[in-house]
Amino acid sequence: MHKRILHALFCLLWIIGLGACGTTVSPQEAMVPTNEPVTATKPPDRPMPSTSVALESPLSSAMDGDMPQLPATVHDYQGQVVTVDSIERIVSLSGDVTEIIFALGLGEHVVGVDSSATYPPAQTQALPNIGYQRRLSAEGVLSLNPSLVLGDETAGPPEVLSQIRATGVPVVLVADPPTLASPAAKVRWVAAALGVPQRGEALATQVAATIAAAKATTLQQDAPPRVLFLYLRGTDVQQVAGRENPADAMIVAAGAINAAAEAGIVEFKPLSPEVIIAIQPDVILVLEKGLESIGGVDGLLRIPGIAATPAGRAQHIVAFDDLYLLGLGPRTGHALADLIAALQTITTAEAAE
Repeated sequence: MHKRILHALFCLLWIIGLGACGTTVSPQEAMVPTNEPVTATKPPDRPMPSTSVALESPLSSAMDGDMPQLPATVHDYQGQVVTVDSIERIVSLSGDVTEIIFALGLGEHVVGVDSSATYPPAQTQALPNIGYQRRLSAEGVLSLNPSLVLGDETAGPPEVLSQIRATGVPVVLVADPPTLASPAAKVRWVAAALGVPQRGEALATQVAATIAAAKATTLQQDAPPRVLFLYLRGTDVQQVAGRENPADAMIVAAGAINAAAEAGIVEFKPLSPEVIIAIQPDVILVLEKGLESIGGVDGLLRIPGIAATPAGRAQHIVAFDDLYLLGLGPRTGHALADLIAALQTITTAEAAE
């Protein structure tokens, strides 16, 4: 699917707020004519690995012969030993874990998801929603009568998780480091918790191979583009991503420079118009929900500071789905390849001018 090109004229950028929440391979896009601005791209909606894999693949074979073996015992991200006796009614606390469960072929056992769970879209939209993963309520989760509560380390608050554990329901949380090794590791861990380690190994191998294939196409340039990632949630939350977060991992893996990290920013921080101008990014990377939350491109144009940057002057803005870009889940390799393709389109168009 071709990327959507959005044309707009940028004026200003203002970033306030702190502590952002957070939270495909396609052929190279057709070259945008050099007399038109390269503004924004929306990647295609990629299928789950387990549904797109060929019949002779390791994952298909593993799914045929690997039925859940329970009880299963795992160590969560804090080192606590948790035993899982049943996966009949799973409440998933985070979008990345939900996507992995479905990719493992066990989505029929999911009875509730959090608001970050957007993939696969039809299935997640049809399930009860327990709210945002960082602001859960014990009552909402327990109302779904779960036999297992599964999520990643971002789930909380801790007192809510303690209340759920006190009822006897296992709560199992996986580590989620912001690296490209994380997707395969999370797949293996979730599969172990669900009693299907063979499926997990097959899927993890496939995910790692897709990431490796994308990295093989990494931008190779003497002057790689300097990318600034903006996390936007209306006018109240406007932040940039420095080091030690998924956006940084994706930008660096694509062969680009994270402009905020280069400026010494760590994790998600607010940034003033003066600092934005000082950073001078060549490309601005945003999330689709964030772009929508400020009124689309027109709203982005009204944020102070962008017009004075190379990205603003050239209208080099790239938009990706939230979970797809930052989830570090089964589709990470596809997302990386799409990011590389988008950046390549921009840099090639610049070189042709």
